[in-house]
Amino acid sequence: MADQIKLSKSDRVHVWWRSTFLQGSWNYERMQNGGWAYSLIPALKKLYTTKEDRAAALKRHMEFFNTHPYVASPIIGVTMALEEERSNGAPIDDVTIQGVKVGMMGPLAGVGDPVFWFTAKPIIGALAASLAMGGSIMGPILYFVVWNVIRMAFMWYTQELGYKAGSAITDDLSGGILQDITKGASILGMFILPALIERWVNVDFSPVKVSSIKQAKGAYIDWNSLPAGAKGVKEALVQQKAGLSLDKYKVTTLQDNLNQLIPGLAALIITFLCMWLLKKKVSPIIIIFGLFAFGVIMHVLGVM
Repeated sequence: MADQIKLSKSDRVHVWWRSTFLQGSWNYERMQNGGWAYSLIPALKKLYTTKEDRAAALKRHMEFFNTHPYVASPIIGVTMALEEERSNGAPIDDVTIQGVKVGMMGPLAGVGDPVFWFTAKPIIGALAASLAMGGSIMGPILYFVVWNVIRMAFMWYTQELGYKAGSAITDDLSGGILQDITKGASILGMFILPALIERWVNVDFSPVKVSSIKQAKGAYIDWNSLPAGAKGVKEALVQQKAGLSLDKYKVTTLQDNLNQLIPGLAALIITFLCMWLLKKKVSPIIIIFGLFAFGVIMHVLGVM
């Protein structure tokens, strides 16, 4: 029996360092696939010795990949473990490896933003800014050092966690552990997807007026009766707070009706349409240009 090929700590360190450039070749068609493949090169060189095997490994890792750049590390760790077992003869095919990547990248993408962009970064930035505003050079130095220590340490330890977990997973391929993990990640992703759509997809039909009704006197601010200057501004704010409308005509738009029916319905439909087109093997570039052209036409027509 041939000796088992194992990735050394040095190999994993090289992958970890390269993963900091995950978004270095970001593109609209396959997102982070170039940076992903670049990160794994040290491991793939160690695991596969022939030119053909290395080329095949790089090719399967040039598929679509996109997640938060920091939480990609545990996925990299699991992938390295799967590739290691595959190079040693385990029955792991391309579909299994790609399935694990896709199953993990969606749920983890929703975790990365609130943890790093909305929690860690603002806290560190606020502390550094307070020092900088006081004239201390330690402000920017502190921000640079602390932020990079946190993100680099997180990426290393989660990559190692993924690598060790991935090795345990491959010990029981017949037991369906991979399928259970992928299924669980998919379920979690289904819960996160609506929140991501509501936040990132914006479809607004406000230009389309459904009705315009003149309101009774006293239901709106009578701008002509307000005193001049600051007193008038203050009085207008008081009346608005009391519930008076800014205009004597109450305008209802198509977007208002959609918001009362199901908030974010149009964004959800657009998202599902894009997912359906991707399933039909339509190029993401064509979808992007199609959405761009559709938006321009709808704006010119006064619909959006």
